[in-house]
Amino acid sequence: MSRVTVSIDPHVHSDDSYDGHEPVELILEHAAEIGLDAVVITDHDVIGESKRAAEMADEYGLIGIPGVEVSTAHGHLLAIGVERMPPRRRPYDETVAWIHEQGGVAIVPHPFQRSRHGVRERNIPVPGSADGDGDGDRDGDVKANAEGGEASAGGGERAELHEVDAIEVFNAWLFTGYRNRRARRFAAEHGYPGVAASDAHQLEYVGRAFTEVEIPDRESVEAVTADDVLDAIRNGTTRVDGRRAPIRMAARHYVGAAGRKSGYYARTGAVRSASAARRGVAEAVSTVRVAVSQGAHRAARVLSWVT
Repeated sequence: MSRVTVSIDPHVHSDDSYDGHEPVELILEHAAEIGLDAVVITDHDVIGESKRAAEMADEYGLIGIPGVEVSTAHGHLLAIGVERMPPRRRPYDETVAWIHEQGGVAIVPHPFQRSRHGVRERNIPVPGSADGDGDGDRDGDVKANAEGGEASAGGGERAELHEVDAIEVFNAWLFTGYRNRRARRFAAEHGYPGVAASDAHQLEYVGRAFTEVEIPDRESVEAVTADDVLDAIRNGTTRVDGRRAPIRMAARHYVGAAGRKSGYYARTGAVRSASAARRGVAEAVSTVRVAVSQGAHRAARVLSWVT
């Protein structure tokens, strides 16, 4: 049986995120140059640029997959392969169920790291937690199938449980390896596939960690679709590559990224300069208006004291 392996960075931020820096065109160009087969733009709580990147991906020889990093009531969650923005601030298990209803996969990013809005372990829906809060039986007495079917505990029935599809077990942005190791242990304990991602907010970090996904019944990467990648993640045919990525890709990352940035901004400089000039004029006018208003107010106060 034929099969092919694709390399994907499933967690990257563009300048559509409040903390991102790079336009999607530049990210796609860079991803193709360093040998990735797909990159998922997962901006914070906005999906417009991710959908646009997915539509343009084929122009760069990449597989187009939209996504978003949604803020739930319990922490961040990656929704991969969805075309709409998930509801914000909903419970973790409800958001997972919504992603599944839209045909996407739900991946836990940087789990347990509360300083970056990582979800707490008890809030990840796992087998044995009928209400999805993760406080149920952790010894495997209750089993739920991968599709989130019904399961029983002590002879009783429980509602359908929508589990996450994968855990981000290697996040290149974590400062120490402790959280990654804990994420790996959690994924192994509950039988979840592991993925690696750069969580890049700047171009040179794109692809610094990535996931290799094995796709059956395909002769080449060009024949692989977004649905193939989503199915492979669900089925757990993933391998993570994070530690070796800086060694293997370092030169192409940093030297290449610098050159691509320079070229991109040279090409778009005229447009950006005009936009910046317009913004500068608007800001100057606004500043003058505020200054005049404040000056008039102060003058009125002085006159009131005199009179």
